[in-house]
Amino acid sequence: MTEARPVATDRAYPALNREYPADFRVDDSYKASLPDLQNGPASLIVGARAPIQHVGISNFRLPIRYQTPPDSADHGGEITLETSVTGTVSLEADRKGINMSRIMRSFYAHAEKQFSMGVLEAALEDYKSDLDSFDARIQMRLSYPMRVESLRSGLSGWQYYDIALELVEKAGQRLRIMHFDYVYSSTCPCSLELSEHARQMRGQLATPHSQRSIARISVVMQGDTLWFEDMVALCRRAVATETQVMVKREDEQAFAELNAANPIFVEDAVRAFAAELMAEPRIGDFRVVASHQESLHSHDAVSVLTQGETFAHASLDPAIFAGLRA
Repeated sequence: MTEARPVATDRAYPALNREYPADFRVDDSYKASLPDLQNGPASLIVGARAPIQHVGISNFRLPIRYQTPPDSADHGGEITLETSVTGTVSLEADRKGINMSRIMRSFYAHAEKQFSMGVLEAALEDYKSDLDSFDARIQMRLSYPMRVESLRSGLSGWQYYDIALELVEKAGQRLRIMHFDYVYSSTCPCSLELSEHARQMRGQLATPHSQRSIARISVVMQGDTLWFEDMVALCRRAVATETQVMVKREDEQAFAELNAANPIFVEDAVRAFAAELMAEPRIGDFRVVASHQESLHSHDAVSVLTQGETFAHASLDPAIFAGLRA
């Protein structure tokens, strides 16, 4: 058997400092000496010399202040909410990469201001300029609370609405987009009629099936401010059976009556939302994605309705319905 022996070397193992130098300070000269691979030559590019449509960061979180409408309970006050931000820019084919921390720095420079689309546009303009990109996008995701009254008991509780605000600049044009999730109960009209048939024809007690359902409504905002509360009101006009927060027996009975008065197929739901969206002058292009998460079937009933070019796609994202969990 061959005996393993250490390889002789003329160079001693380097004597490196193994303690963190808490008192070390970086000066301009040292900073200039730091390597920056992302801004290196095109020869460092791995793979195809192809342009990238979106590159950036996702889900960095910070508190953002949102203004409430003038006719709200606090008369145009503000609310601070945890917000998840995604920021991306385009990258030309001959550029290696971007310095992603610049997106965060650009956003933080404006985050202390009270939120408005103008502040979002300023942040986008800053990091688009810092990163020397043509196209850019910012998306902010939040859960917005609104106090909701019960149907009959006089109680109230907090309903939370998942919302994403998106500012997109592409080919010199900017789009302001809101994505809004609305959760409601859908009673099957066919099941309702069959249940009544059993009662009338055979004296048989039967109940129609209903299920928690969700619509993700994406709209291009135009003109005057479209408040979150405006979207809630629009959705309630379209589909009245929003899920409840505080419920006593009289509220549960009322909700059963409300569902019986508003049975709805998934096709009906997207068209009902579309009718309200078409009537709102502050909304341009839109998309409604609805999922009725069936209690009768082991699958969901789904539908997509779009108007305009912004959301029109020949292909569906494989996760478009999986992302809708009520």
